[in-house]
Amino acid sequence: MIASNRRYHITTFGCQMNKADSERMAGILEDMGFEWSEDPNEASLLLYNTCTIRDNAEQKVYSYLGRQAKRKQEQADLTIVVAGCVAQQEGETLLRRVPEIDLVMGPQHANRLEELLEQVFDGNQVVATEPIQIVEDITKPRRDSTVTAWVNVIYGCNERCTYCVVPNVRGVEQSRTPEAIKAEMVELGKQGYKEITLLGQNIDAYGRDLPGTTPEGRHLHTLTDLLYYVHDVPGVDRLRFATSHPRYFTERLIRACAELPKVCEHFHIPFQSGDNEVLKRMSRGYTHEKYRRIIDKIRQLMPDASISADAIVGFPGETEAQFENTLKLVADIGFDHLNTAAYSPRPGTPAALWDAQLSEEVKSDRLQRLNHLVATTAQARSQRYLGRVEEVLVEDQNPKNPQQVMGRTRGNRLTFFDGDIIQLKGKLVTVKITEVRAFSLTGEPIEARQLVVS
Repeated sequence: MIASNRRYHITTFGCQMNKADSERMAGILEDMGFEWSEDPNEASLLLYNTCTIRDNAEQKVYSYLGRQAKRKQEQADLTIVVAGCVAQQEGETLLRRVPEIDLVMGPQHANRLEELLEQVFDGNQVVATEPIQIVEDITKPRRDSTVTAWVNVIYGCNERCTYCVVPNVRGVEQSRTPEAIKAEMVELGKQGYKEITLLGQNIDAYGRDLPGTTPEGRHLHTLTDLLYYVHDVPGVDRLRFATSHPRYFTERLIRACAELPKVCEHFHIPFQSGDNEVLKRMSRGYTHEKYRRIIDKIRQLMPDASISADAIVGFPGETEAQFENTLKLVADIGFDHLNTAAYSPRPGTPAALWDAQLSEEVKSDRLQRLNHLVATTAQARSQRYLGRVEEVLVEDQNPKNPQQVMGRTRGNRLTFFDGDIIQLKGKLVTVKITEVRAFSLTGEPIEARQLVVS
C-alpha cells in the first residue's frame, strides 16, 4: 500500500560507507517522488540503514523498530525498510522478530531500492540479501552537504579478521572502474563540491579485482594510480580517502600523497592492537613494527600529517601485558584521533566462539584507561596548532553558536571561528588558531578566498 503523503525518513547507523549508502538511497526515493521528513513520525516510509559492528548498535535498531511497529499497527500504509549490515546478517529472522517490516535489504542491494519497493507496494514482503554483482548507479545521491561529498570506489571486503562481520554482510570486494569514479567526481565538481572523500571498507585494496597487470608485475589499477588519475578533476580542491588497511598501505601510496597537492595530509589507518600475538589471532596480516614503519614514513615525507586509527580492547585472551602494548603504541605514535571500542562478539565470527572471553568489567576498565590516554595524546597533538595559521574549508554554521562557522583543516581538525555562513560556505579561509582542544580548534579569520578551479 502506498501512502498518500509520500514522505520519507532515513536513520543511519555506523560508518561512512553507510552514510554514503543512505545518500544514494535518499536520491532514489526522491526520484520516486518522496520528500524528506525531519520527523520520522510524520513519514510514510521509514528506512533504517543499520550497522552490526557492535552489539549496542544492533540493539538500538531493534529499539527503533519496536516503536515504529506499534505505530504501523494503527497506520497500515506505513512502510518500514531495514537496510544495511543487520539486514544482511539477520535476513528473514528480522521478519520473524518484527513482522511489521516490509523490506529487508543488504548493502549490495542499495541501488535496487526502487525495484524492491515496487514489489512491496504490490503487496509483497521482501527479503533481498543474496550476493549480487553491484552495478553502476545512475541515481544522484541526496547529499547531506553542498561542500563535501563521499564517492565509493570499492565495495565489500575480502579480509577475514576473526572479530569482524563485515565480509559476511557486505560481500566480496568489487572495485568500480577508474572511469566511473572520475565521471562521478567531475559531476560533483560541476555542482560546486570542493572536497571529496574516496570510500572503501579497505580502500587501499582498490583494484585487486580489476583486470590487468603492469610490466613490473603489480596490479594495473591501485589506489595510488587512482589518486593520480582523478587529481585533475576541475573544481575539486581537496581529496581524502578512508578506510586504509596496514596490510596494503605501500610506500608508493605514501609518496603519491606527498606529491599530490590536493590530497590532504590526514590518514585513517586502524591498527586494532599494539600486540603482535593479538594481531595474529585477529588475522590482521601485519605486526606493530610494520604499522610503525608506515607512520614513520608518512611523517618523514609529511611531518605535520594527522594520523587517526581504530583500536579494540578486550579481545578474547588479551592479557594485561598485551593490552599495555596497545597503550605503548598509542603513547609512542601520538594519534590525533583514535576510535576505541571494547571487543563485542559478533554472530558468525570465529572469535565469538573462542574460550577466554574477557569479562565486561575487564573490558570496561581497559577501555576507560585507553580513552584517558587518547584524550591526553590528542590534547598534546593539538598544541602544535596554537598560534599557527591554518587553511579551513568552511562547511556549515556552528549549530551551538550561530555567530560562528565551522570547517576542517587539511589535517581534518574541526575548526570554529566568527563569520557569516552565507558569505563563507564553500570557501577556504585563512584562520589564525587562538584556542586548542583535544579534538577541535577555535581561531580568528584572516582572509577568505574562492577555491581555485583547476
